[in-house]
Amino acid sequence: MSRSLLICFSALVLMISGRLLTAAERPNILFIYTDDHSYRTTSCYPGAYEFTKTPHIDELASHGVRFSHAYIGTWCMPSRATMLTGHQQYGIESMRMEGDYPGSAYDPEKCPFWPKVFREEGYTTAQIGKWHTGVDTGPGRDWDYQVVWNRPRYPENSGNYFDNQLIETDGGKPVMTKGYTTDRYTDLAENFIKGDHRTAEKPWYLWLCFGAVHGPFTPADRHLDAYPNISIPTPADIFPPRAGKPDWQQKIAYWVKDDQGRPAMKGGAFGGRTVEGARGIHGNTLTDWARQYHQGVLALDDSVGRLVKTLKESGQLENTLVVFTSDQGFAWGQHGFCTKLAPYDANIRSPMIVSMPGTIPQGKLCREPVAGVDLPPTFFSFAGIDLPWKMHGHDLKPLLMEPEKKQDRSAMLAFTGRKYGSDTHQLPTDPDDLYLNGVPWWILLMDGRYKYIRALLDDELEELYDLKKDPEELRNLAIDPKYAGRVKKMRKAMVAELKRTDAKLVDHLPKPRALPAK
Repeated sequence: MSRSLLICFSALVLMISGRLLTAAERPNILFIYTDDHSYRTTSCYPGAYEFTKTPHIDELASHGVRFSHAYIGTWCMPSRATMLTGHQQYGIESMRMEGDYPGSAYDPEKCPFWPKVFREEGYTTAQIGKWHTGVDTGPGRDWDYQVVWNRPRYPENSGNYFDNQLIETDGGKPVMTKGYTTDRYTDLAENFIKGDHRTAEKPWYLWLCFGAVHGPFTPADRHLDAYPNISIPTPADIFPPRAGKPDWQQKIAYWVKDDQGRPAMKGGAFGGRTVEGARGIHGNTLTDWARQYHQGVLALDDSVGRLVKTLKESGQLENTLVVFTSDQGFAWGQHGFCTKLAPYDANIRSPMIVSMPGTIPQGKLCREPVAGVDLPPTFFSFAGIDLPWKMHGHDLKPLLMEPEKKQDRSAMLAFTGRKYGSDTHQLPTDPDDLYLNGVPWWILLMDGRYKYIRALLDDELEELYDLKKDPEELRNLAIDPKYAGRVKKMRKAMVAELKRTDAKLVDHLPKPRALPAK
């Protein structure tokens, strides 16, 4: 059956069953996606520093559901590929790094993006901001309206996170564009919400992808004096050795002591890809960098306030599902890091808030761990559209409707590596492919309280943390014989979740180090 006939047939079935949503009944979806943005930077999260103030994000949380443990992704490209496919990295066929970083490519026949389906079902689809998933951005196929900074297509411009960006509109020729990007993207999003580039009668989906607060962590000029006289506590394991951690973790060393004994970034500058050599605005200590990073969040908070205000003033707030989250978090000193990538909460845990007044409960907290793959099926559920293919995540609508109720869900799994799709079936033998910034391929599993981590290396130490008692992940329970049973149980659950999501690498997992005997 052709796609068009299938859509007509599905509509007929829904009409007969009384479940067909009219255009007016289908919600708009505003998906706000920040970059390298830790949950610790938003003041509605208990893990935030006391000085942190994000009133607009906090207000969004007060009118919706805040997720305490959201693991959206682990680094930029796979996180976004998951948002476009509903698949874990190992299920995203044909996606690949190609050419000069961040060059990348994919085959849209092997790797279709689901916004195309929303278009076919009557939504206006739009994307504004950062694009980091192949040079093909999908204008006219996946998106009705698209204004993007296409980093893979223009590697020479890919470090310009905060100004002077080559911007493509609807796949046209790039235009060098000035202005602080967080504010500029928000201007475009406000205009779209008000009615630009869309038909008023149709529901809309807007994926708004900010580049903040990615390195070089540049705040808006209006925020450069924010948070004076702060002092960031030194994380307990910023310097090696790190008791109970695997061998690869002992080699992580982004920080050294300065002449006053304070943690300072090694080499005197940030060393991230495309922004190598970026020097701190306020200085080079941990406090200086964390202050600069938190200042960058303030423009994001301003943008959330502006967007919610625009929804209110245009009469669309109650019919718009607003999702605020990030591609992943970012560590500042914890476990020795100044990056994302690693399987620790400090590195990858994101803020996530979902709001739709009148539909979703307000001011609630959900403690169930959720993953990035859960968001696409959730969007389909709210839109009343059947999934076009098997997705790896779970519809979060039941959790959103009863956020404090324990749900019958499989454990939450996350994975990272340098490859995609069938290229993950076998582990690479080349260290350059097996490690990314010193972090090997890994899998983690969470069942709510306990978190299990397995680096995909032969004879490597596993990790197990009780996040209720040890939220900083400092005590590895996998080396305690009393927890051997728990480790084995989570090993089994990890394998089951890999099989549920059709991960062929499940048959090629390296053997971990033997567990300690009682």
